[in-house]
Amino acid sequence: MSALKLKVTRIGNSSGVVLPKEAMARLKIEEGDTLFLTEAPGGYRIVNYDPDFEATMEAARKVMRKRRTLLRALAK
Repeated sequence: MSALKLKVTRIGNSSGVVLPKEAMARLKIEEGDTLFLTEAPGGYRIVNYDPDFEATMEAARKVMRKRRTLLRALAK
């Protein structure tokens, strides 16, 4: 996808941007979903998941792999 031009508009006492249908489809989002603006090399990027939550889940996956036998015993 090439760069999309977005215009900042006034929404009440705030400002916002309107995402075109193509961008919403590519992000797999619908009206009312939450987006996250994260820093990236050379600027920012918009993602549809919480990067902090993803890091926490990766740490949990590591523990679950390492302690698989213990977790199975606790689940009984």
